[in-house]
Amino acid sequence: MGSGVTTKAARRAARRAAAAALVLTLVDLAVLIYFINHIATAIQLPQVIAGIAGDLAREIDARGSGVRATGFASARGPSSEELLRRIEEFGALIRTLASGYLQVIRHDSLLKIATAADAVIHVPHRPGHFLVRGQALAGVWPAEAAEYVGENLQRGHVTGPYRTLTQDISFGFDQLVEIALRALSPAVNDTFTALTCIDWLTDCLCRVTVGWHPQRIRRDDNGYIRVITHEADFGRLIERAFEKIRQAAEGMPAVMIRQLDALAKIMEQTSHPAMRRILLHQADMIQRANRRSVREPADRADVTRRYDAVVALFTQPEAAFTSNAVGSPSFTV
Repeated sequence: MGSGVTTKAARRAARRAAAAALVLTLVDLAVLIYFINHIATAIQLPQVIAGIAGDLAREIDARGSGVRATGFASARGPSSEELLRRIEEFGALIRTLASGYLQVIRHDSLLKIATAADAVIHVPHRPGHFLVRGQALAGVWPAEAAEYVGENLQRGHVTGPYRTLTQDISFGFDQLVEIALRALSPAVNDTFTALTCIDWLTDCLCRVTVGWHPQRIRRDDNGYIRVITHEADFGRLIERAFEKIRQAAEGMPAVMIRQLDALAKIMEQTSHPAMRRILLHQADMIQRANRRSVREPADRADVTRRYDAVVALFTQPEAAFTSNAVGSPSFTV
């Protein structure tokens, strides 16, 4: 009797184990199918491009919103221009100890170091620049503070073997441009991917146009300038986003048209005269490439119409942009 009960219990346990194994197998199979589908989607170029652009947009929003520049007191002391002159003429240089890409500048740490030394620190490099061992990393004024600043400067920055998007929005633009250049190469000839890159570059540049407000200077709580750094400027970002693609797109009306449409969208976002001149300069170069390299008159005329639209936007009165322009970057172009 006891043997029969034991046998039945063993059978029930075996059936439960088999059912559990079947359920786990089905779950594993579902996870595998989801993983394969996720990977297949993630490696598609449009998805990769959108991912890079999304990361870049978030960094633009984070870095461009502005940081504390004036402490708790009103501005006091010499201007940044005067301090840069003093650093160049009477200051001392601090050289980097190792080669690598400047990845992060810890502005708060630099501010504390400069305040403790009663000095001004100028970092002429921005994250993304490659530094060679022995190259000047920073300038310090007065020169007597260089020893203290040099001993503590490692706490104020990070260097590494590669670039990162953190604090380096130029890297995001370079990544999108690189994908576009490979797509336009004769070996690939993928115009659609290049156009997708231009579209996302346009979105990010519009974000820069209306919301990029980085600060080059940091002041202590008494209002004195303590740290002066270098930031990417609008003109350089426009050059990075347009020029290499334009050079690779000789004789390709579709790419020229999309770039001119991009310039028009960006120009609609700003009333800043200097920024609008930078955009028009890019349009002029595209139009010259159009006249030089596009053989079909109808295609040439299509590109010219887009160019004329950019020129028309440029010549509109500044007041016409007031309703569209959310703001203008605070840096000097």
